[in-house]
Amino acid sequence: MSIWQKLRGELVDIVEWLDDSNDMLVYRFQRQANEIKYGAKLVVREGQAAVFVNQGKTADVFGPGMYTLETRNLPILSTLLGWKYGFSSPFKAEVYFVNTTQFTNLKWGTMNPIMLRDPEFGPVRLRAYGTYAMRASDPEALIKQIVGTNGVFRLDGISNQLRNFIVSRFTDILGESRIPILDLAANYDELGEFIASRIAPEFGSYGLNLTTVLVENISLPPAVEEALDKRSSMGVIGDLKKYTQFQTAEAMRDAAQNPGGMAAGGMGMGMGFAMANQMAGAMNQQAQPAQQAHPTNGGGGGAGATPPPLPGQPTYHAAIDGQAAGPFDLSALRAKAASGQLTRDTLVWTAGMPGWGKAVQQEDLKPIFEQTPPPLPNA
Repeated sequence: MSIWQKLRGELVDIVEWLDDSNDMLVYRFQRQANEIKYGAKLVVREGQAAVFVNQGKTADVFGPGMYTLETRNLPILSTLLGWKYGFSSPFKAEVYFVNTTQFTNLKWGTMNPIMLRDPEFGPVRLRAYGTYAMRASDPEALIKQIVGTNGVFRLDGISNQLRNFIVSRFTDILGESRIPILDLAANYDELGEFIASRIAPEFGSYGLNLTTVLVENISLPPAVEEALDKRSSMGVIGDLKKYTQFQTAEAMRDAAQNPGGMAAGGMGMGMGFAMANQMAGAMNQQAQPAQQAHPTNGGGGGAGATPPPLPGQPTYHAAIDGQAAGPFDLSALRAKAASGQLTRDTLVWTAGMPGWGKAVQQEDLKPIFEQTPPPLPNA
């Protein structure tokens, strides 16, 4: 082997990186103690950046393209190596290739439940998970802050720290927003965008750009979700009486299809139907309005059917259609006077009167007839 062949074997002519993995973030070019030939070719492909490091100091950074390594293309490295007069000689330098493509479908999620106070359900525990996407935006800062002297740096070396960033900020934002649990699903996009904007500076300090944060699900504990499902089921059922009738008809149909089980299950079915009817009756009673229409009281009325008059207001019994009716308060008597059922000569009685007397003779009732026009002449 001639000396020229030996020298050529110790010099690197092409500096490039070909990678078929999907999780490599930074790769240090393996020159195996060989020197890089002055005038060698540097190939940086799309989605890559090349960073030259000399004696622990970052020097020149190259984007996609093909470069001839000369002093004019390596101004910082030329200064560090002392090439003040354009001395053309092989040199030793570390070359780090940084993957600048976007890493997608990265997972994040809460390891422990988040304790929150919901305005409707009170104290609750929530879990959340989703995905995010990021890319290397500052190769020099990435090598300084994260990679260091590692020859190979994969995504899992930093993914845990990035996930902790997202979960911490998500917990803080969710607590401050005070969004009700039932309204969280309508705010997934807004939460993701807000988280991305809040964490962007922290990712930027590592030379990374957080491009997207997606919130896929926020869930309650299984026991709470089961109770919520039951509550939703009650709302879907609606009219409990009709639902009970439907269930009864279904049970009777099933029993008719199984005659052998009728005798054994008859007692149980009867008890079930009775309980269902009682529940339906109780629900219907609660659904009835608190106040009902007052029936016409012919002779004193049923006990408790009509509320008593207000304290201090006089009430009178009146002889209407030949029968005693009442008692009526002044507003009711005024309405009867307007309808013609109560006239000046109608006999009335109230507590304290020795007997029945004409309505027009009672001091309490005189204003009623002053506001009621007299009958038409010749009527």
